[in-house]
Amino acid sequence: MSFEKVKIPKDSNSLQFLYKTAPGRIILKILSSRIVSKIVGLYMDSALSVNIIPAFAKKNGIDLSMYAEEKYHCFNDFFIRRIRSELRSIDMDPDTLIAPCDGLLSTYRITDDLVIPIKQSEYSIYDLLKNKRVADEYKDGVCLVFRLCVNHYHRYCYIDSGKKSSNVFIAGQLHTVRPIALNTMPVFTRNCREYTLIKTPRFGTVVQMEVGAMLVGKIVNHLGKAIVKRGDEKGYFKYGGSTVVVLIKKDKAILAKELFDATDEGMEVAVCMGQKLGNSVIN
Repeated sequence: MSFEKVKIPKDSNSLQFLYKTAPGRIILKILSSRIVSKIVGLYMDSALSVNIIPAFAKKNGIDLSMYAEEKYHCFNDFFIRRIRSELRSIDMDPDTLIAPCDGLLSTYRITDDLVIPIKQSEYSIYDLLKNKRVADEYKDGVCLVFRLCVNHYHRYCYIDSGKKSSNVFIAGQLHTVRPIALNTMPVFTRNCREYTLIKTPRFGTVVQMEVGAMLVGKIVNHLGKAIVKRGDEKGYFKYGGSTVVVLIKKDKAILAKELFDATDEGMEVAVCMGQKLGNSVIN
């Protein structure tokens, strides 16, 4: 396996203002509210938003030839556009652990109940899930964090086949998932999020969680309790940067060492949906 390491980019002046100045934090409190997200979401779902698509695609370097041809009736139609199937091959080997989405990956070993020890923020399993019984099962396991930027493909798939539980929604705020926010506050335990448990034959019971972010209108998951198949679409994010978090129990998966090394070096790894990240312990 070979992976592309990516330097974490510098944050824009506007984000520096919002997160690093007193006036900015006043504005930030408003912008990160669910009410503002809903208002923006209504606009992005309206025909009025069609006009901003060309400029957005150009600014973010989005190659529209990679996506299925379709007519966009609003900006969110464009944002959740479907990529051409031949460009996202799902590794169907049952012993392979795959990426459930496109994004920038950080990989952590869960030690002392910490999920993501970023500077001053300590994310415990309980804080993330709000369920002590479930949280206790992932101690000493692995946490995969897939950070999606606005130019990424915003549909995501099931990480493996298995029996899926109902979706659990946890209400919260909607901060950006850019590094400046991650280094300032415990974003993943403040933001709105939704997770499910997937009981799989090779990787045990896996947590697959979607985390909303600033100006994300909605996290859309298609199914409740169901039998699901690896690679099938689980759902999608409407407008905004977003994150998918996967928790795997101890001794259930062997991930490529390069993934941990990149995170230790302060780098992220660019991955595509369906790409191999490691193997099951049972093979």
